Amino acid sequence: MNRKAKGTRREYQTMRLLEQAGYRCTRAAASLGCWDVIAIGATDVLLCQVKANYRPGKQELSRMSHFPTPPTHVRKAIYVWFDHHPDPEVTYIS
Repeated sequence: MNRKAKGTRREYQTMRLLEQAGYRCTRAAASLGCWDVIAIGATDVLLCQVKANYRPGKQELSRMSHFPTPPTHVRKAIYVWFDHHPDPEVTYIS
């Protein structure tokens, strides 16, 4: 399977999951930045990095951790989808 297509599919899965939780989502297509999905909820904003079958490396994790955000109501999350598992592993970073 094409890696780009798989990544896109996982991003849309993440968006569906978040939309079911009440968020409005947008996707940064072909993103080279930190965040793949931006989810806006009634009380917070969620910045999401989406991965398929692997967790981010130290450099990428550091870049996300140091990404400037307002002190409240913005969370940063990593969604890792592993093959043959129905739900993602979700990690929140500070």
